[in-house]
Amino acid sequence: MTVRASPRRLGWRLYELIAMHLGIASLAFLCLLWHPFATVLSGVLPKRWGQPLGRWVISWGLKAYLGLLGTLCACRFDLSALDALRPQGPLLIVANHPTLLDAVLIASRLPNVVCVMKASLTDHLLLGAAVRLAGYVRNEVPLTMILESTQVLSQGGQVLIFPEGTRTRHFPINACLPVMGLMAQRCGVPIQTLLIEFSSPYLGKEWPFWRPPSLPLHFNIRLGRRFDPPFDAVAFTPVLQAYFEESLFSGNGSDTCPKASGQHPLH
Repeated sequence: MTVRASPRRLGWRLYELIAMHLGIASLAFLCLLWHPFATVLSGVLPKRWGQPLGRWVISWGLKAYLGLLGTLCACRFDLSALDALRPQGPLLIVANHPTLLDAVLIASRLPNVVCVMKASLTDHLLLGAAVRLAGYVRNEVPLTMILESTQVLSQGGQVLIFPEGTRTRHFPINACLPVMGLMAQRCGVPIQTLLIEFSSPYLGKEWPFWRPPSLPLHFNIRLGRRFDPPFDAVAFTPVLQAYFEESLFSGNGSDTCPKASGQHPLH
């Protein structure tokens, strides 16, 4: 006997499909809206003015975007723990990377964060002008990436890097790249870990882009352990790897910041 889906269930699946396209279209619209201004400003403003402006606009725009997802697309975000990092000055922020939304979530709450991102994204038609104005760092040449990140930190900025190098394929976290230890040692600032948790693997590495999510979506970011700059760059990478594996499996991992306590994993 064939079991047919109820009209209510079919209606909800239709809503999930509409919400997916609305979310994608809204982000594309915001990028298009800012693109001509970012292109012009990157050519006329000196970096000391253009980069803070570019970062602030990205943060403000992404906060508005997440507000739209929360209102119209049944998405729920618990990002309040990030607010404690905003006034803390230079930090190397290191997070796991389960979905395409991870940098969006973090940058929406940290207006002075600079993302280390794929070179292809800095050249992207929609994203390129905005991220170049903001001074985001390309990850294609390790030495250049380290030097540019060090410069950002020396100017009071915060640098976000995903040590897996790509979205997580083998949960809870892929192997962390060895360059992470070298970067942490060279930058010489504290390493703040973030633990990103989610209710659905939507926009993860194995999720087809055309497939709608199962709503509602829940995302949570906890502050994890803060490490001192390592003396031994080679030895630091397995320490970081073990910390992420243990914390993401157990749902623990809070260490130095009170706002990280009392929050629980969603998966």
